[in-house]
Amino acid sequence: MESRQYLSFVGLLVALFVVVKSLRNHKRNPRHLPCPPGPKGWPWIGILFQLPQKQVWLAHNQWSKSYGDMIFYSVMGTNFLVLNSNKRTNDLLEDRSANYSDRIRMPMLVELMNWRYNFAFMRYGPVWRKHRKAFHEHFNPSVIGKYDQIQLVHIRRFLGQLLHSPQNFLHHINFVFAAIIMDAVYGVQIEDSDKDPHVDTIAAALGGLAKAGVPGSYLVDHIPILKYYPGWLPGGGFQKDGAEGREATERYAVQTFNQVKEALRSGTARPSVVGSLIENFTGGHGDVSSQAEANMIAKNVGAIAYVAGADTTASAVQAFFLAMAMHPEIQKKAQAEIDSVIGPGRLPEFSDKPLLPYIDAVLKETMRWHTVVPFGVAHMSTEDDEYDGYFIPGGTVVMGNSWSILNDPAVFENPSAFNPDRYFKNPNLRHPHEAAFGYGRRICPGRFFSDHNLFAITSSVLSVFDILPAIDDKGNTIPLKYEPTSGFIS
Repeated sequence: MESRQYLSFVGLLVALFVVVKSLRNHKRNPRHLPCPPGPKGWPWIGILFQLPQKQVWLAHNQWSKSYGDMIFYSVMGTNFLVLNSNKRTNDLLEDRSANYSDRIRMPMLVELMNWRYNFAFMRYGPVWRKHRKAFHEHFNPSVIGKYDQIQLVHIRRFLGQLLHSPQNFLHHINFVFAAIIMDAVYGVQIEDSDKDPHVDTIAAALGGLAKAGVPGSYLVDHIPILKYYPGWLPGGGFQKDGAEGREATERYAVQTFNQVKEALRSGTARPSVVGSLIENFTGGHGDVSSQAEANMIAKNVGAIAYVAGADTTASAVQAFFLAMAMHPEIQKKAQAEIDSVIGPGRLPEFSDKPLLPYIDAVLKETMRWHTVVPFGVAHMSTEDDEYDGYFIPGGTVVMGNSWSILNDPAVFENPSAFNPDRYFKNPNLRHPHEAAFGYGRRICPGRFFSDHNLFAITSSVLSVFDILPAIDDKGNTIPLKYEPTSGFIS
């Protein structure tokens, strides 16, 4: 008798749960609109076991052929919406940015690796706005000219390194951007990257970003409670990745900041972004409420500047070198423009940029052909929304598939081809900036500084060097192939 009463009680609870959930769903979605189409999965776990492990942007581009340019699915109770066209990202992430500017919880990257300092991953709100405002003050188009001399000095040094050891060009590319950022942001002069500890520390921190920057790269992203799972138990290897990433991140973000503070105290500080922020905040600065908050913002802005300006731009320059080696006819055309405008007596300067339209087209095509952050940075909706006949629940993770947008054959003819002439054939062709640097209120604030760097280094290299494929031991040209890597930064 008691067992029957117990079963009846359980049945009543289940029925009550179903009724309450139905009423709640009706209140949230009174018109009973469907969610956008997408692959179906199992209850609660969703499509966890269908998710690709590498180059997720390609898989979602392929899925779009079946489901359209909006793909909706669930993983471990979290809803995801992937936008595969410029129209969808504009409609939601730009026009409705008030609802689509939040960030998701990222247990591996933000909590275990301690990327809390990076305001690109901060939740949307007043703390994020204070960080972005401080960053914008030092990297907006009207002020980036103050870094011209720093950039040119390090780029001249880079040209000498290429001349001395061209086989180490990848090493030199990574180093020159590290040197520019460390000088501009911290006033720190770094030595060759084989000797300087700053570069190794930064590389280790960025290695963590590459592994964990794409949501869902680790199971703990889907099941946050796993962050408490002991690393010594089977399957706990992710804790080691988290500890290594955290140690490198804290070493880079904190120690370099303290180095600037000490230099300011001793009177030996060189001009820098972080130094200016510390001095401005110390004198009182707008809505910053305490010295502790001021130090936090100055420290965080310095740390994010490297990620925003160095690693991503280095990836673009590496792609540029590959494209020039694969397409010597394009390289010769770019060099001819530099020779005709600048002549043999000097290197390109920033004032020459408007006079070099073909170089500009080459750089646009580099950004389109090689999308540095191909799957973007995840946004999150804060409220329920209705769009184009579909219901999008609040709390949905929204991804802009930048690779898909910049390889849309309806917009870019033969998108796999590297073809700068496409921007002359169609002057109204969309600028790759519209997808390459993110969307809406969360667009990358370092894009102007990055553009400046990209122009300076590529035009300088083309003015004095030919970029050619490597030669094997028998004197034969080694074939080149474009193969982007997986990870947050490709």
